[in-house]
Amino acid sequence: MQRFPTISALAFASLQDVLAIWEGLGYYGRARNLHKASQLVMRENNGVLPDEVRLLRKLPGVGRYTAGAIASIAFGRNEPTLDGNIRRVLARYFDVNEDARSSAGEHHLWKLAAQHLPVGNAGEYNQALMDLGASLCSPKKPACEQCPLKDNCQAKLLGNQEQRPVILPRPPIPHLTVTAAVIIQDGKVLIACRPPRGLLGGLWEFPGGKQQDGEDLPACVRREICEELGVEIEVGAQLGVYQHAYTHFRVTLYAFYCTLLKGEPRPIQADDVRWVCPVELPQYPMGKIDRKISQTLVLSTPYD
Repeated sequence: MQRFPTISALAFASLQDVLAIWEGLGYYGRARNLHKASQLVMRENNGVLPDEVRLLRKLPGVGRYTAGAIASIAFGRNEPTLDGNIRRVLARYFDVNEDARSSAGEHHLWKLAAQHLPVGNAGEYNQALMDLGASLCSPKKPACEQCPLKDNCQAKLLGNQEQRPVILPRPPIPHLTVTAAVIIQDGKVLIACRPPRGLLGGLWEFPGGKQQDGEDLPACVRREICEELGVEIEVGAQLGVYQHAYTHFRVTLYAFYCTLLKGEPRPIQADDVRWVCPVELPQYPMGKIDRKISQTLVLSTPYD
């Protein structure tokens, strides 16, 4: 908010500046969508944020929940919204027995949110339910005796409040083994910019990728660098091993010092590639693992 205090300030900033400020927060698609949405508002709505759900939902990254929250809280529109807290309060108060993440459960909860919306006070009502869910109606061990809705809460009366909302177990989170090449030449290291869309889009990284079945780690590094950059490398000592969990999978990444043997790196599967001095690496926005690698590299690089 300090760096981009207005829609226009955000719209006229570069994506790299936005990603740099966002670094460490995760969910980088949100930063890209905020940037795109600000540009769209400047271009098509004279820099004024729309106040209707229909128009808000046309903005990148604005879904049904966000549009309802903005329209009701910021603009006083009579619109329902449904975040995790409201979902939990409604599921308990009305004892909703469908899986809250299923289409039927989602439909039922949105219907309840709309049916009980007080006309003229939607913003206050939505915020009150959010606050109730964040404070008393917590996911585990809700403070039912302190809740102002306890006398009519169906789940409380049935004694199954901790079984609401119904959440069916998710499948196991897959684990991936990944490699990265720290290619050093003439005191500089090679980094690549990921394509603007997809996981960590627009961020800089040490190039590499997923290990295939039957492939050892050095072979994985060589193959990935050949595919991504069109060059041959020699794989040297291991720089480090890094663990990280994303929303839908976990990774163990092995980073190796590498030497360029043949060819000039080209951004075949990346947006850009650059040779930079290690001391310059903090200027480039990166995901958590690549930032850890860069920090290790900076600390291990001698300077005159």
